[in-house]
Amino acid sequence: MDSIYKELVNLPGAPSFEKPVRDYMRKHLKQTTEEILEDRLGSIFGVINKGSTGPKVMLAGHMDEVGAIVTSIKDNGLIKISNLGGVKGNVYLSQHFDIYTDDGEKIPAISASKPPHLSRGDIAKPKELKFTDLLLDIGADDKKHAEQLGVKIGQQVISRNDYTVSKDGKKFFSKAWDDRFGCGISLEVARDIKKENLNCELYTGATVQEEVGLRGAKTAAGLIKPDLFIAVDCSPCADVFDGDESSGSIGDGFLLRFFDPSAIMHQGMKKHIIDLAKKHNIKFQYYRSKGGTDAARIQLENGGTLVATIGMPARYIHSTTSMISEDDYKEVKKIVFALIKSIDNDTIKTIKENV
Repeated sequence: MDSIYKELVNLPGAPSFEKPVRDYMRKHLKQTTEEILEDRLGSIFGVINKGSTGPKVMLAGHMDEVGAIVTSIKDNGLIKISNLGGVKGNVYLSQHFDIYTDDGEKIPAISASKPPHLSRGDIAKPKELKFTDLLLDIGADDKKHAEQLGVKIGQQVISRNDYTVSKDGKKFFSKAWDDRFGCGISLEVARDIKKENLNCELYTGATVQEEVGLRGAKTAAGLIKPDLFIAVDCSPCADVFDGDESSGSIGDGFLLRFFDPSAIMHQGMKKHIIDLAKKHNIKFQYYRSKGGTDAARIQLENGGTLVATIGMPARYIHSTTSMISEDDYKEVKKIVFALIKSIDNDTIKTIKENV
């Protein structure tokens, strides 16, 4: 995979703390696009083929990752946190974290967990741990010491990353694949797509605050007013949890998200993507999701917008680490490029007619 992906996942960026990721996106988009657009929440896009008489196409990942925020410091120096995004407390027990100070310094922390020696003989059954019950230990002696070390209420907390390549060299383990992967695809499109191959005005970039209610999607769509929006996002696979044929598998190609609770794919859009995949021999799988993406919010903007979510199969997202496959990355990249190149005024008209 391109080196930009490793660089992206190693950046911190919980919802509303996306600045390091946005700075990275801006640096690369400035080198490859004609104009940079940013909305007031912080979503960022580069424009290619500006002034085209064709439709506006918007391609986006989202910059934020699930994380946490400091809510208080206890007298004993332990730190209370609240989640930013959908996560489970049990998953984050006994893990390494970094608290980011106002000047970007990292304060290492671990989530406190009770050893079995101290719980031996307990009669009560283990219960689901609420995320807000977690306590972070930075080695502070007391509250004053924690404050002296730089901890303040309102700082972001991110899982410590350990980017790793699998033994076969084809899988990649990391925090934040959801959705630095989509950010990387947007940057690759900005760098590699040829203006002369476009019959549309392309906006490629990433949104903010997707994990806390698709907020950046709404403001960015209001700024750009796209005719077609393409979300590229990592989607959770159930292949190691006895999933069915539409719950996603690593290595079986990009995920065609035909249904989720907040967005049923437009039938004309679905037909167009399937036809493209078959024409170019791009491997794909039907995917039914229990969650949503930025497409859910943008479909309701500007009197209704054509949307599609191109999913990257991923295991274990919304945890301290996750896994993707290089084989799927290649298929996602192929369909995204093919889809963008296929869009012109006639294609949009045909898609709309195939409701």
